[in-house]
Amino acid sequence: MYRIEKIFHFSAAHQLTHLAAHSPEHKCARLHGHSYRVRVVLESDELDADGFVLDYGLLEPVERYIDSELDHRNLNEVLGMGTYTSAEAISRALYDRFKPELPLLASVAVSESPDTWAEYRP
Repeated sequence: MYRIEKIFHFSAAHQLTHLAAHSPEHKCARLHGHSYRVRVVLESDELDADGFVLDYGLLEPVERYIDSELDHRNLNEVLGMGTYTSAEAISRALYDRFKPELPLLASVAVSESPDTWAEYRP
């Protein structure tokens, strides 16, 4: 199995307001921001005619989407996921968004801090 990864960056705000029902003082229930990293992983049993899993340049639509739709936005408003904008939920939303145009997409992971990652892999 061949595997490639590319990491993208964006900064955005979100608010996990549903947490306030469990703990009104939960820090993530307040509007706050992160410097996100998104890791896109593609896998293939074989290389293409150019010797690639996929030319990294063909991941440009992912970068364009992140830059135009997510960067410096409120993720609760732009992702259509209501209050469920955890890193886990964002990784699934991005996977679902790009799987149709990237058939070799194996997983998407999202980091919202230097020490944490959440990954969606079907």
